[in-house]
Amino acid sequence: MSIEIPPRERPAGDSGYLEQMTKAIFRAGFRWQIIRSKWPNFQRAFDHFDIDRVAAYDEPDMERLLSDSGIVRNGRKIEATIHNARIMRELVAEHGSIYDYLRRLDGKDYPERRAELVRRFQHLGPTGAFVFLYSVAEDVPSWEDRNR
Repeated sequence: MSIEIPPRERPAGDSGYLEQMTKAIFRAGFRWQIIRSKWPNFQRAFDHFDIDRVAAYDEPDMERLLSDSGIVRNGRKIEATIHNARIMRELVAEHGSIYDYLRRLDGKDYPERRAELVRRFQHLGPTGAFVFLYSVAEDVPSWEDRNR
């Protein structure tokens, strides 16, 4: 199986972390090229992943997203994005930024950090957690060793 690993780059702000996590979640189960081609539509639909805006989404926003043919209309993944924005907003309030929250995890080994993310964020599985951490330039094992 061939896998496309995203480029590694630390996001400039908290919204970038939400965007990368959402991308990792939506890529799961889809050809990555599909998500990549639709990503500008995702950015528009999710207000460029502004954490406060997405965290404030309500039922009309959910309906709007489910009817937006420019994105992948997976209700569970859309709900997870909204939920994860709310969790990130709480983490920003507690730690100052998502980057600072991730620094709190520095003393843990990779399996512990992965488990923490999978537990805390919706629809983020072990592979999605790896892709998320890798894409935001966090320390991760090699692709081959990620499940050890």
